[in-house]
Amino acid sequence: MYQIGHFIDGESVNTGESSSQIYNPSIGEVAGQVLLAGEKELELALEAASKAFPAWRNTEPVKRARIMSKFKELVELHSATIIELIGKEHGKISHDAKGEIARGIENIEYACYVPELLKGEYSKNAGPSIDTWTELQPLGVVAGITPFNFPAMVPLWMYPMAIACGNTFILKPSEKNPSAALFIAQLLSEAGLPKGVLNVINGDQYAVESLLKDDRVKAVSFVGSTPIAKSIYQQANANGKRCQALGGAKNHAIVMPDADIENASNALLGAAFGSSGERCMAISVAVTVGDECAEQLVSSLLKKIPQLKVGSFEHDSNDFGPVISAAHLQKVEQLIQSAADDGASLLIDGRNTPVNGPSSGYYVGGTLIDHVSADMLSYQEEIFGPVLLVLRCQSLEQAMQVIAAHPYGNGTCIFTRDGEAARYFSDHVEVGMVGINVPLPVPVASHSFGGWKQSLFGDLNAYGPDAVRFYTRKKTITQRWPSSSLRESAQFAFPS
Repeated sequence: MYQIGHFIDGESVNTGESSSQIYNPSIGEVAGQVLLAGEKELELALEAASKAFPAWRNTEPVKRARIMSKFKELVELHSATIIELIGKEHGKISHDAKGEIARGIENIEYACYVPELLKGEYSKNAGPSIDTWTELQPLGVVAGITPFNFPAMVPLWMYPMAIACGNTFILKPSEKNPSAALFIAQLLSEAGLPKGVLNVINGDQYAVESLLKDDRVKAVSFVGSTPIAKSIYQQANANGKRCQALGGAKNHAIVMPDADIENASNALLGAAFGSSGERCMAISVAVTVGDECAEQLVSSLLKKIPQLKVGSFEHDSNDFGPVISAAHLQKVEQLIQSAADDGASLLIDGRNTPVNGPSSGYYVGGTLIDHVSADMLSYQEEIFGPVLLVLRCQSLEQAMQVIAAHPYGNGTCIFTRDGEAARYFSDHVEVGMVGINVPLPVPVASHSFGGWKQSLFGDLNAYGPDAVRFYTRKKTITQRWPSSSLRESAQFAFPS
């Protein structure tokens, strides 16, 4: 048993108004305890971030970038520890956790370019002896609220760029698995970040609502489920804060008749079942075009899914591990049952799957459900588990209409050898991130991540160029130095 507190003003704070249990999902047992922030801890974090802002705002961007560069080195150096922390509290297999860390490091690397990214615009002689320029200035204290499914990567989507732009930051990670986020934040302090610039508060709904209400917090970034994302966006806006709130997903993969079925089925295995399907970019629906294509894809998947290894994070040979909690396991199993009850064909049932190792955790195996229709509950809801639905269509247009009708619009992909079909699909599909023969089209750090419709609330996406725009505000300055020997008369007409 261990206890997790907070990181405030460069110091560990081991107090809290209450506590919550941390489970090891691989064995289904309590592993530790996280202290949940009350008014005292939140005030300490807000005061520390507010106090640190003026000096950090005026720190040269190149010095901020050097700290980020050292931070990157430390994250790489301690990656084995981070992988273990993710495994113990999330259940993610080590090879998957390694990939998560690598994608997080990409965002630290991008933040190292902040001296270039913060360059403004300049126009000399925009008017008679008048010069005009723009500056990108930091907002102040900003906050991030992050989910359980990527405890290392998603925080790194947020605070490296926010801090590099001159803001101070308060992170509220998931209370289900807080250790990795806390450990990585302490590495940034070790890299030379001044006290108070980054603070980590562990908490529950009270902490979230407090950050949304406090006037000292100027912006909030959130990743989680759609109902909570929508609520946070509305509350943040009502309180005058800038907000980006990334919500849920129901990602479709269209498989065309000309696709390489073996390649497509292999890609779908990883995209649907990797990380136990607990990814907002997981492919959860395969939309086949034509009956022959559907039969070929299903036949291929039926051979491959039973070969997947499900088990504990310690065994790198496992393909994926448990889901996060007993409650979530129950939800996934209920949605599997609902598909069968609604008349779909439950071809492979992952409930009570054989486990490679201790079987007392929250395991559900790869599940394949065919003949799904859009009116089924299993299709309408985000399952967030290792479940792949097959929905059959007769044309690309019909398949795209299915995607357009769904309220989510996070990610999608198409498997085809037809360039014209791929181009038409990418141009017209109503989804924010599109892959062509790429099942998980997660943008690299120099591009921005974000969906459409009920998958994103706000005007700016996460990380990449949009992060610079989100964590700064533009100020335009117009300057003239009139001659001291010449007095000017009053001008009443608007200057032109």
